[in-house]
Amino acid sequence: MNRPDFEDLEIYKLAENLANVIWNIVKKWDNFAKDTVGKQIVRSADSICANIAEGRGRYNDRENRHFIKIARGSLYETISWLRLAYVRKLLQDEDVTNFKPILDKLLPKLNAYLKSIGNRN
Repeated sequence: MNRPDFEDLEIYKLAENLANVIWNIVKKWDNFAKDTVGKQIVRSADSICANIAEGRGRYNDRENRHFIKIARGSLYETISWLRLAYVRKLLQDEDVTNFKPILDKLLPKLNAYLKSIGNRN
């Protein structure tokens, strides 16, 4: 079996990087923080990757767009959880420095990818 082509997508690489950065941050938290905010933020970040991959695997533009929209929703959810974690003092400035550049690239690239799927002939 060949390697799946979603792994070549820059948006997938960014999403995977974001998910792994978040994972490494959350695993340092205390049990209460992990069990509440931590599980939610890890799931939402992982969902971005999973939906990009699933959409790509559909080989159908309509379904791919659907899953990319879900990935975008998961990205927004992740941003919301990150904001809550920051306000609740679960994130250090160094943590923000690690994930913010990824977020700044991922959302516009995800939107551009979504638009490009709709414009293919």
